[in-house]
Amino acid sequence: MRKAGPDSGYFRRLGYRLTADLDRLDAQELAETSEASGACQAAECRRGEEVTMLGRLRSVEACPKAASACLEAEFFDGTDAITLVWIGRRRIPGIEPGRRILVRGRIGERDGAKVIFNPYYELRGNS
Repeated sequence: MRKAGPDSGYFRRLGYRLTADLDRLDAQELAETSEASGACQAAECRRGEEVTMLGRLRSVEACPKAASACLEAEFFDGTDAITLVWIGRRRIPGIEPGRRILVRGRIGERDGAKVIFNPYYELRGNS
């Protein structure tokens, strides 16, 4: 039977968790949860692909009143960020920063960044 010593995996993981940046740990946890659920990872998605992803909304904002009504949110799954755009909506109940969400849609591109227009979504628990 092997005892837990300073070189064991347990102490290495504990040391890493105690000294690592919180944003990095959060991103790592999001990526692991997403992968375990069988969802696509944003970093591996390409333009034109139909994807299902699990992650968290970092920010949510309505477009200016002068523009057509739309709601934009930054979705992050631990590997990359994707902009979600709901056209014709200024607010959607439950779509708020920090919320865990499952989204489904086709990856597009706007100004060189990944975007999904009018994605299907399911709100998830914030655990």
